[in-house]
Amino acid sequence: MSSEILGAQGGATRNPFNYSKIEQLNRDVVTPWLTLEEITQQLNLFDDESQDAYLSSLELATRFAIEDYLGMSIFAMTYRVWYGAQGTITAPMALDLPAVSQNQYPTQAGITINSVGYYNNSAPPTLTLLTASTYYYDASGNRVILTSLPTITSDMANPIVVNYTTAANPLQTYPAIKQAGLLLLTHLYNQRSNSTEASLKNIPFGVDTLLRPYKELVM
Repeated sequence: MSSEILGAQGGATRNPFNYSKIEQLNRDVVTPWLTLEEITQQLNLFDDESQDAYLSSLELATRFAIEDYLGMSIFAMTYRVWYGAQGTITAPMALDLPAVSQNQYPTQAGITINSVGYYNNSAPPTLTLLTASTYYYDASGNRVILTSLPTITSDMANPIVVNYTTAANPLQTYPAIKQAGLLLLTHLYNQRSNSTEASLKNIPFGVDTLLRPYKELVM
């Protein structure tokens, strides 16, 4: 077997990342990031509570947009990541976690590995969860290390599964991030349609300018 395949999930540093696909299992749609007080101050809606429900929906849309732009979760979020079986002939075995769980400024406050499992050779293959003593999280490389290798089915394209949860990101409290959120929310509040006869231009010191220094670099 080639050295490229041997190194794909082996303990040595890998590049590119070796996961096949990622699924977002939950996303907080209840907890407010920007408070109604901050929003009403921004919009000069003092003592006006008639639009609170609408403003809360705009706040949620704003947070989702900020998270998607930065590639990080403001609040805790749980993911399922799938891996192929290539590289399972060598131990220790490294399973990269997606870069969405990190950021170049502060990393997430913590990553919790909920479970590591694999589909075995039964017919049909069934998911078997590993005991916590057989793997650990390597924070220096944002990956899960398996100290021993189970017998994994060869019938499935991606038989290895990791579930993990990211903690709330410290960036959520940064003044520039919050101001970008308020600026975007103000835009959504004032511009309720994307139809216009005029040519639209970005605000010179707008959302992109505030958020760009905190966006993950893609090499």
